Amino acid sequence: MTNLKSVHTTRRALLGMAAGGVALAAVGAPAQAAKTKTSAKIVILGAGAAGTALANRLVDRLDGAQITIVDGRKKHLYQPGLSLVAAGLKPANYTESTTKQWLPNSINWVQEAAAEIDPEANKITTTGGTKLDYDYLIVATGLTLDYDSIEGFDMSLIGKDGVGSLYAGPEYAAKTWDAAGKFAEEGGVGLFTRPGTEMKCAGAPIKHTFLIDDIARRGGNRGKADITYFANNNSLFGVPIVAEKIRMVFGDRGINHEYGHVVQAIDPGAKKVTFATPDGDYERDYDYVHIIPPQRAPDVVRNAGLSWANKWEDQGWVECHKETLRHLRYDNIFAVGDVAGVPKGKTAASVKWQVPVVEEHLIADFEGKTSDAAYNGYTSCPLITQIGRAMLIEFDYNNDLTPSFPGVIAPLEELWISWLMKEVALKATYNAMLRGKA
Repeated sequence: MTNLKSVHTTRRALLGMAAGGVALAAVGAPAQAAKTKTSAKIVILGAGAAGTALANRLVDRLDGAQITIVDGRKKHLYQPGLSLVAAGLKPANYTESTTKQWLPNSINWVQEAAAEIDPEANKITTTGGTKLDYDYLIVATGLTLDYDSIEGFDMSLIGKDGVGSLYAGPEYAAKTWDAAGKFAEEGGVGLFTRPGTEMKCAGAPIKHTFLIDDIARRGGNRGKADITYFANNNSLFGVPIVAEKIRMVFGDRGINHEYGHVVQAIDPGAKKVTFATPDGDYERDYDYVHIIPPQRAPDVVRNAGLSWANKWEDQGWVECHKETLRHLRYDNIFAVGDVAGVPKGKTAASVKWQVPVVEEHLIADFEGKTSDAAYNGYTSCPLITQIGRAMLIEFDYNNDLTPSFPGVIAPLEELWISWLMKEVALKATYNAMLRGKA
């Protein structure tokens, strides 16, 4: 017989653990040792999660450095929250804050985008014509959503006539819920897609599929919905054991799946999507379709000659060492976050582990030393499978599962505590990371 007292005690303990994680994130790290003296000019391209976190950590570690961050965006976007907005679980403003509130006052913030990088001359030119010299360059630009490569697609379609795309930003995530919510209520044919390129948070399209399935089920409308998830290759997820688990859950939920399908075009008037497949083009009707566009490095990075020449040619990710994140041809350039050309790591959780590695190598350079700090490809995906349940998937370059709470949170179990981590602990930890405290 189940010991109910033990179960309740365990739930209280886990809840306390989540709350404790939030508190720890808020308190931050212990006081740092003496600062390293340097007059180096450090330019950080991008004030997203990676650039902001690194700027705050360097301010705490360096004495005399000239730190400049280049980014024209006035708003900071908490991207892990977009999946919740697109399922009607959070308002759009849940994901938004100001860029300024996270940046340290002691740095120089150039509120323009980078227009040109000259890695030979160690110079940056911004869209406003500002020219900046650097001793070290941190490329943390994030990536570009290439909606234009999908024939017939226009941003104005999102939220109308059964078209959704949560990646486009808070407003569009909310509009996605308008279309997805109608589908969950009325039923019909639902197509859930992902691009053929590398992408940020590869679990996001799967989360959206699961959430809309669950919302339709809770409303008593699941029997009216025909749901299919389209993978871009021959796997549902990049980690084989996770892919198999997803396949099993899809089967239990009656969610169909297809391999090797990549969206090429959409005809919103006829409500048809054309996929490229190994067997040629394939057309499907839809009542709801969720589009995630191809994703690539920004043009300013690709035009600078910083990208890999022999892989990801169509995507342009920065050529860097997968463990140190240092550029392979320019020793004074590092890449961090989504733009880094590494086999894994386009999630906020990855940034949390990448930033300290770059920090340690910079400090070592300034002190005339070397560092063995290495990023092992850690990537985390709280994979929501229904409202109130998620699997806390964590893995590395080797596709080995790397659970943070072994023996407590089973990574392939659908648990309420994993949902709680997403709902309660993740944003607080993210905010602490931005401030350089987690």
